[in-house]
Amino acid sequence: MMKLLVSLLFAVMMMTRAALAQQDLVWVQIEAQPNLNTAQDRIRDYSSSLEDVNGFEMPGGWYAIALGPYARDDAEQVLAVLRAEGKIPRDAYIAFTNAYRQQFWPVGSEMMAQVSPVTPQGQTTPTEMVEPQPVVQQDPDETPAQARRSEAELSKDERMQLQVMLQWAGFYDSAIDGAFGRGTRRSMGDWQAAYGYDATGVLTTRQRAELERQYYAVLEGMDLQLVRDTEARIEMRLPLGVVKFSKYEAPFAHYDATGDIDAKVLLISQAGDQKTLFGLYDIMQTLEIVPLNGPRERDKDSFVLIGENAKLISHTQASLKDGHIKGFTLIWPAGDEERRKRILGLMQESFSRMDGVMSPAVGGTSEQSVDLLSGLEIRKPRLSRSGFFVDAKGTVVTTSEAVQNCTRITLEHGIEAEVIGRDDALGVAVLKPSVALAPAQVAALQIAAPRLQSDVAVSGYSYGGVLGAPTLTFGTLADLRGLSGEEDLARLALSALPGDVGGPVFDAGGAVMGMLLPKPAGGKQLPDDVSFALDAGAINGMLADLGLTPVATDTLGLMAPEDLTKQAGSMTVLVNCWY
Repeated sequence: MMKLLVSLLFAVMMMTRAALAQQDLVWVQIEAQPNLNTAQDRIRDYSSSLEDVNGFEMPGGWYAIALGPYARDDAEQVLAVLRAEGKIPRDAYIAFTNAYRQQFWPVGSEMMAQVSPVTPQGQTTPTEMVEPQPVVQQDPDETPAQARRSEAELSKDERMQLQVMLQWAGFYDSAIDGAFGRGTRRSMGDWQAAYGYDATGVLTTRQRAELERQYYAVLEGMDLQLVRDTEARIEMRLPLGVVKFSKYEAPFAHYDATGDIDAKVLLISQAGDQKTLFGLYDIMQTLEIVPLNGPRERDKDSFVLIGENAKLISHTQASLKDGHIKGFTLIWPAGDEERRKRILGLMQESFSRMDGVMSPAVGGTSEQSVDLLSGLEIRKPRLSRSGFFVDAKGTVVTTSEAVQNCTRITLEHGIEAEVIGRDDALGVAVLKPSVALAPAQVAALQIAAPRLQSDVAVSGYSYGGVLGAPTLTFGTLADLRGLSGEEDLARLALSALPGDVGGPVFDAGGAVMGMLLPKPAGGKQLPDDVSFALDAGAINGMLADLGLTPVATDTLGLMAPEDLTKQAGSMTVLVNCWY
């Protein structure tokens, strides 16, 4: 049904092309690319399923992919139907002809120069009697002298904004200072010539209005309004055409998406000091709405966080003043940079603090979950396993399972780590933290053979860090070999969880006799209390190959459970693998 509707709609579009010669042409811009080759490749992709695909150069060196031209009402219908069918991005929008320059697709075509309507093959253009319409006389434009007088009344900010708009249009590349020297005059003349005006180098009031309309065309439908949030005690402009107020969850006021553009705004408001500000900076980076890639800046009383991935770009800024922390987050779909940057600039420019902050008790009616923070989803790693420190610099031994297919590896507290050694046959990996650490305890590797049926314990983050500290699981040493006689394995009578894998296995005296391995693959179903550990001797050999000298012992002692628990907690580390 949807395909039939699209076909009928395009048929109507073709039948009404004759009217376009007497109307302003508009386009449905679906994408923009920073280089011509990429734009041409994307156009070929779109042309396989869409009609009326065009390509245009844009001011600023970008290349637009647009459908059209259409009458305005027709364009709105095309936009709605194709969005609903998923054939164009949700952030596609209506664009005006004067937003484009030279056409590069279809090759040899120049749709913007056409006046005659296009008639579908097999049809003829009907001849209609048209009632004469009165000619609307437009007032003559200002003379150069009048234009100079009206220009002289502009404030410095207005003159600077005019330079910004000329720069955006691709005609000006000098300082934004409000001083109209030769460079600014030349850019004005170039703009006038490009749009069919006399190149006087002085824009008339009407021409300035036209340039401004071009500049703000991308914001059409955004409905940017000044919002006064009396709970957050913040006043600023928000794009109410795409977001609306949803809820308060201190310290955030949530403004969620209302339509096809998957945008979100958070207002941030809380009392605090520098420690609170720095804590917010750290917490924000754990949220799904702040992707891992992107610049981060923090100084003594403010921070800026930018996160970006293939789906979204997130901008967060906050500052501390008089004991109040205030700021905002703008989340916008990736690939719509022109509009995002413009909206962000207007939000930053209009941001204003009101007296007071949001009450910490406000909200709290949302779903309660350890995976949520003030109504926002916390970023979760792909995999969480355990590891343990083996030297005073914080080198970590863990399971090779913990480092497979990771774009990023972190230890607890978000410390980045890199793999410096890995042996998949043994199932072990060695990690080096990005900064030198000073662990309170490091493993003493047991080189003597422990006694069969002696007590053992594995320390690990059984539940992937949910509890915030490692737990000890006790058992016994069942065999000094694996089920097939492997001499570098030990079989344990111990029920462990996946999060424990990679953790240290202690003998009764607190020495590390091995590292817990994952359950064997290959379809074998073993009892729950059967686990395996990689022998400490194999770990010692791998560390030696890497030029590391761990602590070793051959003493078989006895340690009280409470002392072992304390020692294990200082030595065991959470290892997170991120997508």
